[in-house]
Amino acid sequence: MSVLSFPETAARAEPVTMFWFIPTHGDGSYLGSERQQRPAEFPYFKQIAQAVDQLGFEGVLLPTGQSCEDSWITATGLATVTERLKFLVALRPGVVTPAFAARQTAALDRLSNGRLLLNVVVGGNPVELAGDGVFLPHDQRYDQADEFLRIWRGLLSGETVTFEGKHYRIKDGRLDFPPVQSPYPPLYFGGSSEAGQDLAADQVDLYLTWGEPVAGVQEKVEAVRRKAASRGRKLRFGMRVHFIVRETEEEAWAAADRLISRISDEQIEVAQRRFREQMDSVGQRRMAELHGGRRDKLVVGPNLWAGVGLVRTGAGTALVGTPDQVADRIREYQAVGVDTIIGSGYPHLEEAYRVAELLFPALGIAPHRSGLRAQIANEFTVGRHGDGRRAAAS
Repeated sequence: MSVLSFPETAARAEPVTMFWFIPTHGDGSYLGSERQQRPAEFPYFKQIAQAVDQLGFEGVLLPTGQSCEDSWITATGLATVTERLKFLVALRPGVVTPAFAARQTAALDRLSNGRLLLNVVVGGNPVELAGDGVFLPHDQRYDQADEFLRIWRGLLSGETVTFEGKHYRIKDGRLDFPPVQSPYPPLYFGGSSEAGQDLAADQVDLYLTWGEPVAGVQEKVEAVRRKAASRGRKLRFGMRVHFIVRETEEEAWAAADRLISRISDEQIEVAQRRFREQMDSVGQRRMAELHGGRRDKLVVGPNLWAGVGLVRTGAGTALVGTPDQVADRIREYQAVGVDTIIGSGYPHLEEAYRVAELLFPALGIAPHRSGLRAQIANEFTVGRHGDGRRAAAS
């Protein structure tokens, strides 16, 4: 791998865009344990969404899969009880038809008043995909997704679409109710394979990677950027990672150790075997290779910890440390092209507050709050009693 170098950037002038995560497969304080576990229930999703809506997060990712509540239905419910929050919802080529997905997209974009984003998920576990009726091998799934997105984009752009390809055939398709966003809600996508990077370069607006060491992220960003440039396109880049932010470094690493303290060696072996034998995702392989299933190999970069990936598929790393340490690491990712971070933490409600209250000030991100709290005299504003402001206002 080439030596890491940071290009000229305005990263410090522009705060990174921060998203959070709705744990539609459940939540808890300990990985690999039912102790202090929170079930996947809408009232809890609502608590998280309303909190992050006020804390200053731009949006939330809703995951997809057999173990998750449906992201479209959940996002629809959450859109009605939030004000600013954007919803990154899974678009599944091969699971639904492009015309049906286009109608869903337009409807949810209108209901949310233009707060919909789409996360294109081609899939990484053939066993789970078979349960959804998808049996195509890896690269053919990306060919199918390419056809799907060409039809989907045409319909949402107001075109009458006639298309005949290897995977789809449509005649005089149209969309009578347009989306709020023009020409369509932005497309996000993560795929580390050559086929995935080609699809990103051709079709999407923002390319996502999981939280690898900075050099690995830079390598992928530059590869996808070159592919997009060869097609006359420019992409944005984002990263999906967990957070464990505390006031001291000792507290942060203690919290990381606590999170995996109830995982057994047997659970790790079962999870790692599943990653190896069931999944054909290049990104998942890269995540697993960071630590190899070993507890003594979990620190994979400055403040970058791979403990979550011992048992969790997908995003398996966390940024661990003080607000200043984690902010410095984020700026390093910004310097290689990342402008959006999709974060999470266990449990997600409490960790959203920790990230917003500890990390956001270090990143220059302001919360969505009124100025009322600063004007009220209470135990958090010692010394404000009788400061003359009330008298001046009377």
